[in-house]
Amino acid sequence: MTETIATEKNGKGHLEGLLYNLPAGPGRIAPQTFDVATYVEDFNQTVIEAYRRGIADVELPADMGVGRSLIGPGTAGTRDFSNLSPLIPHFVADQCVGCMACVSACPDSAIFATAQPKASLAGAIDRFAASQPNPALAAETAKQHFVHTTKYADVPARRGIEPADFGLFIDPSHCKGCAECVDVCVAQGHNALVMADKADAEPSGECTLDRYRRDVAFYKSLPTTPAPYRNEKALADIMLGEHAFGFVGGGGSCSGCGEGTVVRMVMAATLQVHGPESMGIVAETGCNTVFASTYPYNPFTVPWTNSLFENGPADALGIRMRWDQAGHADRRLWVFGGDGAMYDIGFQSLSRLVASGRDIKVLVLDTGAYSNTGGQTSTASFTAQVAKLSAYGKAEHGKQERRKELGRIMVAHGEAYVAQVAACNLSHLYKAVIEANAYPGPAVVIAYTPCMPEHGIADDAANRQARLAVESRAFPLFTYDPRRGDSLAERLSLQGNPAVKEDWSKSPDGSTFDFISFARTEGRFRQHFDKEGNPSHELQASQGDRLHNWRILQEMAGIR
Repeated sequence: MTETIATEKNGKGHLEGLLYNLPAGPGRIAPQTFDVATYVEDFNQTVIEAYRRGIADVELPADMGVGRSLIGPGTAGTRDFSNLSPLIPHFVADQCVGCMACVSACPDSAIFATAQPKASLAGAIDRFAASQPNPALAAETAKQHFVHTTKYADVPARRGIEPADFGLFIDPSHCKGCAECVDVCVAQGHNALVMADKADAEPSGECTLDRYRRDVAFYKSLPTTPAPYRNEKALADIMLGEHAFGFVGGGGSCSGCGEGTVVRMVMAATLQVHGPESMGIVAETGCNTVFASTYPYNPFTVPWTNSLFENGPADALGIRMRWDQAGHADRRLWVFGGDGAMYDIGFQSLSRLVASGRDIKVLVLDTGAYSNTGGQTSTASFTAQVAKLSAYGKAEHGKQERRKELGRIMVAHGEAYVAQVAACNLSHLYKAVIEANAYPGPAVVIAYTPCMPEHGIADDAANRQARLAVESRAFPLFTYDPRRGDSLAERLSLQGNPAVKEDWSKSPDGSTFDFISFARTEGRFRQHFDKEGNPSHELQASQGDRLHNWRILQEMAGIR
């Protein structure tokens, strides 16, 4: 079991409530003698430094923290992936409009944005440059990160506020070179990011990584974007907030991981609205716990605990009751889990949580496969999907069962907030998380999270494939809020889907974009197409299943 803690600044009370309400005894730390700030400081200075130097297994003794599987908060922020890829995103400032899509999409918290009033920005650049060995070069490269935009300059000016310049920065230590940010930027109709080679010597004479590191240091010297420049209606601006990066990056996820993006967005929407000490996480065993707890690296600044594969909701019920008993009813408690944890072995525990009516929020990371254990299919997998333990052979052609619709099952529980979301629709996802946090009871947010190796897609494809999944009815978006009324039609909204009154959506050329069209874009369905590109009867059956699910949702929403 892995448990992570928070500093005194970012949640000492959480630590006491989530982990250490235990009596003293053998192998236990007496709460009255355990100082959180001291432990975290010592962890960073001793454990992290030993791992950085590569001598941890030789010189570090076993201690009480190791015995409890404790990991300090945000320690993955010290991790360096700068040598992982030969490429890194390059910012083309004059092509940027400040849409913030790339900042939300980055699964590794490697892209930062800011809006700074023009006058104060000029002074900040001068002061920072003066502290550098080459002031002229430092000032020049810092200025290259900023651009005049309508959103942050012209619109505030109309309200009598000093215009701000918008800036974008890439942290080379956390960027894995997946290029998803570039794909997202192009999808938005812009070309403000392109992949560029990392050079040992640029025309200026310095190394690319040295330039990026200096520029990120300048970004970190700036104050948070002032509130007047953040648009509450443009929910992507959440990532400009002072509490938005509760997931600091440096996790061991695959390059371009779809889960990482959604986890970051859920945390940002929670912490920015409710505060830096407002959140705790119970994480069920899966990719999300593995890439976030490769000892001693923890990308979370909030306290979290890793329970077993199937009982995260049960664990959370105990924590929720203890928090409420201790007067912390305002804290947001989230359960994170994947297909196996929520669709399969842990389904009963999830159902019991929802039936309890307790104020607990659940994030289901739906990859449609057991990615963490070698790529088996799950009940979240699509019919005909091919995986290691659902192979395409002579007798059977991939998975034979129909996909379980967890969203519809959760809606059937009645008084719970339920949503299906995807990172391709930023506003829909952020709004659903905000509504879930505000709902006075259980909430289940099911997120489509593409998995590169199991879906057979490229590292830059998570956002693109999520969008195609929504457009093809493979994974429809919806929100179900009991506060909207008494009937299903009042409670269920299909807003966010294309062509909500039609069976299928249309491609830009006017052709129908259906589930088979989606399947052509992913490796997991490759064997279901013959040499002429004709789909198998199993894939056609899977398409029928997707259409049937969509029509049921239309009926529930009062559209059919």
